[in-house]
Amino acid sequence: MRRVIVDSAIYRDGRRADGPADLSDALAEARASGDAFLWVGLHEPTEEEFDHVTAEFALHPLAVEDALKAHQRPKLEVYDDSLFVVLKPVLYEPESDRVSSGDVMVFMGDSFVVTVRHGEGAPLAAVRRRLEAEPEVLRQGPTAVLYAISDEVVDHYIEVAAELQIDLEELESDVFAPVGGNAGNTAARIYTAKRQVLEFRRASSPLTAPMQRLAAGTVPFVNDEAKPFFRDVGDHLIRATEQVEGLDRLLSDVLSAHLAQMGVRQNDDMRKISAWAAMAAVPTMVAGIYGMNFDHMPELRWGWSYPAVILLMAGAVLGLYRLFKRRGWM
Repeated sequence: MRRVIVDSAIYRDGRRADGPADLSDALAEARASGDAFLWVGLHEPTEEEFDHVTAEFALHPLAVEDALKAHQRPKLEVYDDSLFVVLKPVLYEPESDRVSSGDVMVFMGDSFVVTVRHGEGAPLAAVRRRLEAEPEVLRQGPTAVLYAISDEVVDHYIEVAAELQIDLEELESDVFAPVGGNAGNTAARIYTAKRQVLEFRRASSPLTAPMQRLAAGTVPFVNDEAKPFFRDVGDHLIRATEQVEGLDRLLSDVLSAHLAQMGVRQNDDMRKISAWAAMAAVPTMVAGIYGMNFDHMPELRWGWSYPAVILLMAGAVLGLYRLFKRRGWM
């Protein structure tokens, strides 16, 4: 348990207090105090490692199963003795322009909070430090912890959306550049960006319903005074989801524009090829006629016939070139 428990502490009157190392004793002390709660943070526990926490806090087995498996959709579940919330923080990797998601599970009950984190996104140590620096917020008990974690996750959504917006602007510049680059690479980048946006949507969109329930104040174990704060988180979440949906639509438009440009360029190439083929056909036809083995042909015995035919072929090719150039085929 020392390896998976990142931090464990009792908070009394909004301030961190020394408590027993044993979880059972610490929880009993927090409940006996009346104005305290125990916050236990875990990182990627195994089933055996989580058994002790499950037994001490009487967590529901279905919620425990979700917390161990990870890769869950954001949701809020209410059980008899606890509240279970799943959040999916997202992480943007600028080196690879890749979006990855993790999992943060929050168990709330009588005088305790248990957080379980999977992945590297949204480490909760910073949230804990921020709350410890704001005792007036931490006095609200476990509700403050749930609010702070939700606020951190949703605010990071907006930051990641801004990074994806920058990537999309770069893609637009490449697609609409006067000189086309590697078309196949551009298409691959667009599809990669759409996969990142899809990963983002899977993390953010399902969280709307849980935030609405928390803002409505109809969820047990959550203070009614926290409704305006969860409503603020919900507003930020709506802003983030709207940005993501806008990015998805813009990527679809960029992909359509890119495919249309590819069609236009192919038509231009075909016109150029046809024009060059037409110019090559004229001298080929004339040379083919004069290459036939007949005795009676026009100007066959004339001394200037050869340069005259060459001049005729060159004039015909030049005329076709000027015609195609004027029409924009060359």
